[in-house]
Amino acid sequence: VCQLAAYKAPATDPNSPGNLPATREAQATVLRLPNTGMAVTIDIGDAGSVHPRNKQDVGRRLLRIALAQAYGRPIEYSGPVFDSMQVEGGAIRLRFTHVDGGLMARGGPLQQFAIAGADKKFVWANAAIVGKDVVVSSPQVPEPAAVRYAWADNPEGCNLYNAEGLPAAPFRTDGP
Repeated sequence: VCQLAAYKAPATDPNSPGNLPATREAQATVLRLPNTGMAVTIDIGDAGSVHPRNKQDVGRRLLRIALAQAYGRPIEYSGPVFDSMQVEGGAIRLRFTHVDGGLMARGGPLQQFAIAGADKKFVWANAAIVGKDVVVSSPQVPEPAAVRYAWADNPEGCNLYNAEGLPAAPFRTDGP
């Protein structure tokens, strides 16, 4: 599966994500089936078209999935995928799969993370890579309950990758 790319105007409010995040989340459910993979294209979209112009990177990501899943090659085929969270005081620690080589923020500090308390009013958050985890916080949310990453039609600047250069899939911890 090729997950929908970024499209439309860039996100400015973490509480108004648009319609595409839920569609991307539904696309990711296919990963529950055996012999499936999902190429994340959130970082190579075009605000003016739902079809990314950068077909080469889309093809390379799909090829990695085929080589690993169908041909058994020992290569990483997915970017970081949210696995679990743990509240630690005023922060949330996020754990991921597909990070054996580590995590990296491409092009500067991590972006497109939002955090909320029990009221589910999200604010843009500070996020930092700590080992193979990401720790998210905001002084506006002293008792955090949920995190979202790249949760918008166009989460421009989302930049969480694994060491193989594959982007993290958008996710929310306050899921369906």
